[in-house]
Amino acid sequence: MRVVVHVDGGSRGNPGPAAVAAVIASSDGAVLDEVAERIGATTNNVAEYRAILLGLRRARELGADEVELVNDSELVARQISGHYRVKHAGLRPLHLEAKAALGDFRSWSVRSVRREHNARADQLVNAALDGDR
Repeated sequence: MRVVVHVDGGSRGNPGPAAVAAVIASSDGAVLDEVAERIGATTNNVAEYRAILLGLRRARELGADEVELVNDSELVARQISGHYRVKHAGLRPLHLEAKAALGDFRSWSVRSVRREHNARADQLVNAALDGDR
């Protein structure tokens, strides 16, 4: 089964209170699952990686074997795809964990989009930060 996983992570302040979200959809766009959670105080980039890990875990739980990750962080997408090195020591373990999680899928891809094309995941992050979720 192929799924599209929209993920977002954000913090209010950098670092600051942070949350992550994932929206998992079938290849035809039907939403299969969505989740958001607060993750304590951290940076935006850590939150982006934690969102990827959350989305991949939920995709696996749904039985996906192919995944397309969509996020609004060009930096993280390019690090995951291998186009950029991970220079920040604090991100390296999360990067390795994300790459290992992606290895559980038969195929995967990652791309970044503008925030308005990742709107539902962004809404879920903000709702979690506001205490609405």
